[in-house]
Amino acid sequence: MTLHIVLTGGIASGKSAVSGFFEELDVRVIDADIIAREVVEPGASGLNQIIEHFGESVLLDNGSLDRQALREIVFNDETKRQWLNGLLHPMIRNRMAELRSDAEKCDELYTVSVIPLYFETIHGTTEAQSYHRVLVVDSSQENQLERLMKRDGGNLQLAQSLMSSQATRQQRLSIADDIIKNESDLHSLKQQVISLDSHYRDLARNQRHEQDG
Repeated sequence: MTLHIVLTGGIASGKSAVSGFFEELDVRVIDADIIAREVVEPGASGLNQIIEHFGESVLLDNGSLDRQALREIVFNDETKRQWLNGLLHPMIRNRMAELRSDAEKCDELYTVSVIPLYFETIHGTTEAQSYHRVLVVDSSQENQLERLMKRDGGNLQLAQSLMSSQATRQQRLSIADDIIKNESDLHSLKQQVISLDSHYRDLARNQRHEQDG
């Protein structure tokens, strides 16, 4: 049995840094955002269906998806947004399931699936049963705002809007099995990942031992 961990957290909480440290420890990381980009690459079925539905105005000159143009099309149109989500979300879920299955076939001890909007989209659904533990990267709202301001050019209103559109810190923490605190530096973050890696490997081995017994 392979243990499947969800890694989630608010925007600018440090999920990418944490997932990178897991990768350094040779853990398979399955990133929903990366897969979301893959399913709309040129030639992919996702992009072909988007072009068929919205027209070629959603393409850049090089044939790749113009994400800004697509965002503007669906932003104020609930019907179009639902159609797009209905197309892409199953593709992303199916690909993530394929990668988890591959990890099981390869007899890997555990995987980490990075799902930023896990609380908003998966928690409480049957899909949540695919995962064994939820790891939340936690950071204060002040630190999140500071990182967002640096990342997005100092637009306070945009940063606050992005944060308010997501689940609250308390909501995420309420479903956490494990928590990584990102309030210090990268060294502290890495040490927490190393500790959790050891913990998850022990959990996975114990589960296998119980199954064999």
